[in-house]
Amino acid sequence: MKKTLTTFLFLGLTLLTVNAQKKIPLVYDQENTGAKFSAPVMPPASELPVINTLTDPLQWSNGRGRALKFKQWERRRNEIAAEIQHYEIGTKPSIKDATVKARMDGDTLIVDVTRNGKSLTLKSTIHYPTTGKAPYAVLIGSSGISLPRQLFSDLPIATMTFHEAQVNDYSQWRHPHDRGEFAFDQLYPDLTENGAYSEWAWGFSRLIDGLQQLGPAITRIDTRHIGVTGCSYAGKMALFCGAFDERVALTIAQEPGGGGAAAWRVSNTIDSVESLDRTDYHWFKESMRTNFAQEKTFRLPHDHHELCAMICPRALLILGNTDYKWLADESAYVSINAAMKVWQQYGIADRVGYSIVGGHPHCMLPESQYPEVKAFIQRFLLGEDVSTAGVAKAPDFKDKTDLTRWINF
Repeated sequence: MKKTLTTFLFLGLTLLTVNAQKKIPLVYDQENTGAKFSAPVMPPASELPVINTLTDPLQWSNGRGRALKFKQWERRRNEIAAEIQHYEIGTKPSIKDATVKARMDGDTLIVDVTRNGKSLTLKSTIHYPTTGKAPYAVLIGSSGISLPRQLFSDLPIATMTFHEAQVNDYSQWRHPHDRGEFAFDQLYPDLTENGAYSEWAWGFSRLIDGLQQLGPAITRIDTRHIGVTGCSYAGKMALFCGAFDERVALTIAQEPGGGGAAAWRVSNTIDSVESLDRTDYHWFKESMRTNFAQEKTFRLPHDHHELCAMICPRALLILGNTDYKWLADESAYVSINAAMKVWQQYGIADRVGYSIVGGHPHCMLPESQYPEVKAFIQRFLLGEDVSTAGVAKAPDFKDKTDLTRWINF
């Protein structure tokens, strides 16, 4: 009798969990579902309290309670987005006062954005698969796709590249324009303090606008199954693009390093890694360095585990490479474990994972990481019944890095 009752209760709880998961969307058709909520109060950096552990991603910005129910998450997510923009990257503007017009030239998507008499044009060629039927899922590479093509070349998935220089041509390898001189600045001259990542996230969203505007009959793309990926600085870009646009179903951030998945606080305590003091400030607001350098890092009201958490309830996979200490993967390991608490809270922990292993060159995914990457692609871009539960691979850090030092929520 006890065994029968236990089995009944187990099956009942399993059914409740499955039903709860079905009610939580995998993706949205809006860029920001929380846009209707007001931003929280933003105190001056000097008045922010010191917080020596990672901040609680579920706690309201005013400290009065936590977003324990999923219906509260869009408001809490909007608070995180507002803080990251205010203190780190600058404003990702809405397009309420701009005009977006899309067209196709052969297989190339062209999107013209006009504001205040100035225009910016985005172009990206869609490479269609040779298998399956339209409309196709699409994987968009931020500055390109570093993932091995054999992971998806035989799948009905289209690919595109977001050419970020069309928005902000900053580059580590050639002489770019300066702040205030980018194409983005012609449309938004009042946002010259912005870092590149807010502007790139804005431009990426305009590509999705174009796909939505034209629709699958013209583009042959299924906008309910959009993925974004990138590696290194473009891995950061993919993370920001996925975090700040809820129309992205799957984000795969490959070796994003400091300023990506890694938490600024944790990186502050590790030597020789990309930290808030040792990053490229073309990507961020210059005021972030002034306000949060060195020990002031612990005054940030958020951290990058919350950037990762912004992707919830959608799918996120973080890929790391321990052979390059500069990437701060131990910090990313702590950060992603903290972020996963949000998916866990809402009963959808199988939508997030990480794989952090060495033994391979930068941005060259080893075969040992293929299974988890392909599983996430198959499930969240193709809707296949593939398990993505328990993807948490980090042999260099598991049971060696003290998560309790940082995570107490």
